[in-house]
Amino acid sequence: MDREERRAQLYGLLGDLPARQLPIAARLLWQEERADYVLERLTLELNGIEPVPAYFVRPKSGGPFPCVLFNHAHGGEYTIGKRELIDGRPAQLNPPYAGVLAARGMAALCIDHWIFGERRGRTESELFKLMLWHGQVLWGMMVYDSLRALDYLVTRPDVDASRIATMGLSMGSTMAQWVAALDTRIKVCVDICCLTDYQALIETRGLDLHGIYYYVPSLLKHFTAAQINALTAPRPHLCLAGIFDPLTPAAGLDRIDAELSAVYHSMGAAGAWVLKRYSTGHFESADMRVEVLDFLQRWL
Repeated sequence: MDREERRAQLYGLLGDLPARQLPIAARLLWQEERADYVLERLTLELNGIEPVPAYFVRPKSGGPFPCVLFNHAHGGEYTIGKRELIDGRPAQLNPPYAGVLAARGMAALCIDHWIFGERRGRTESELFKLMLWHGQVLWGMMVYDSLRALDYLVTRPDVDASRIATMGLSMGSTMAQWVAALDTRIKVCVDICCLTDYQALIETRGLDLHGIYYYVPSLLKHFTAAQINALTAPRPHLCLAGIFDPLTPAAGLDRIDAELSAVYHSMGAAGAWVLKRYSTGHFESADMRVEVLDFLQRWL
């Protein structure tokens, strides 16, 4: 099975998803000039089911800009959602990424995922069960919205469609990995604190550390975490992990690192895969922030 067939197989595990050809629409609700960037508050029509609130930030002048599809975290903080991009969150270093990216000439888009931000109102468990009855997978519907957000980004004249990265922390890290694996329009992947080897998570009895959203039926019959991330190769991928983070057991990181190092080496891109570990837990440190910005600056 070739790489495109494997991508199709991975996408096929995500349940009954809306058509990828649905029309996309964007409504600009308001625009605000802040100290370091211009902020747009958008409502996107991506999935044919419910509107998707989003923030788009860009430098004040220039363009078209390289852009980051920014994926917010979970952390049980359902009220944060897309606000993580402009306001940050406790597990993320200050200042928030909106101004930091704009200062380096980059734009960014962050959407509210199902049950987060302005899309909250149902519990995670409730929506997971409802979607399951309809043959849908909550994680699949989240990934679908991210892929459609990428479809929207490439239509913007102020975005350089040849220079789009994706990144995130925790759930946002997992989203970055899946979106990069499934869509080659993503040129750079940065994942922070959630490159999780599934077998290692089982062995350390860590399954309950993730919300129910995380679990995809039959995934382990077809893919390991390393095999999903191998679909991003040879595109640049930076992984940052905390040694004391129970979501990323050390034995699992070792296994993924060995497999991805071999894949990238075989494709002549050994320097494009980078895994760094720090004496921290499940949060972004100052050292991590420096690595993220340097990596984006280098590859994007």
